[in-house]
Amino acid sequence: MFAENQPPILLASNDPDLVQAIQPVVTASGSNVDVALTGEATLAALTAPRRPALALLDALLPGIDIGQLLAAARSAAGGHRYPIVLISDTVSEDWRARLSEGVLDDLIPRNITDIHWRPRLDQVLRTYHLMRELCELRERAELCSQVDPLTRVFNRGTLLSMLFRETDRAQRMNTSLSLLLLDIYDFGHWNSSLGTDACDELLCHIVERVSRILRSYDLLGRSGKDEFLVILPGCSSVDAVLLAERLRMEVFAVPFDVAGESVRLSACFGVASSEGRSPVVVLRESEVALAHAKQAGPESIRCFSNCRQASSEPIAFLSPTAGDELLAW
Repeated sequence: MFAENQPPILLASNDPDLVQAIQPVVTASGSNVDVALTGEATLAALTAPRRPALALLDALLPGIDIGQLLAAARSAAGGHRYPIVLISDTVSEDWRARLSEGVLDDLIPRNITDIHWRPRLDQVLRTYHLMRELCELRERAELCSQVDPLTRVFNRGTLLSMLFRETDRAQRMNTSLSLLLLDIYDFGHWNSSLGTDACDELLCHIVERVSRILRSYDLLGRSGKDEFLVILPGCSSVDAVLLAERLRMEVFAVPFDVAGESVRLSACFGVASSEGRSPVVVLRESEVALAHAKQAGPESIRCFSNCRQASSEPIAFLSPTAGDELLAW
């Protein structure tokens, strides 16, 4: 049951009879045992960088209150819990409450016979690992509901939720917030020319390049088949347009190698600034700006404010030095 590479099991007790009963059982299972004789030593072991695989705490341990040990252990463990079992002569209401709250994983009577220690410890760890596996499955399911399965960035529903949150924050802190909507120009052509698998690979490459340019707190998501939305906290519309310029040059001006071809893509960009207004309104404005950019042609950038300095005319996206091996559309 115990893997050889697991951390040791911590036995916190100064009762020699209890140590003598448990230590051989755990050692025979293939695990090492660290014995702590005082509360201070136990606290140090519970909060050390290398956590124990299992903590067995004697309720009669001297030097520190068991409740303090439990609180310190859970605080130090954070999201990386390990099972904690209390060994006690009595089962008080307080211990029952801690069991129901998940602070304790099990209560074992002090007077159980030696032959019962091994199956009892096996049961504790088995239950613990099953619960961890269940939590991990739930986290994966929750994550899958939030991200686009192909590109692994946020999906449209999650983006909208985050947009509401970021708008509230911008209103509270009186800061700027902009949206940048980009659409890959005539992506249907590439689907027909290269096939679905190659185009899926292209989308992943685009996300990888865009992610390298964005700040750690910018939010990138796939809002459509070949459309991506970037939420830019603390970013004015002018700065968002500058970012679009950079994306145009560093993401789309550089050919992609896919399916044995050198593929040159282009995109259109729409920018809108929040100014504390409804996220739905701002999102609609970015869509309008993107529609104007599409009308202007590939690699156009349009800002909803229609400021002259916040607009950018299309640039030539066919490289004059490109050979026949460079595909462009």
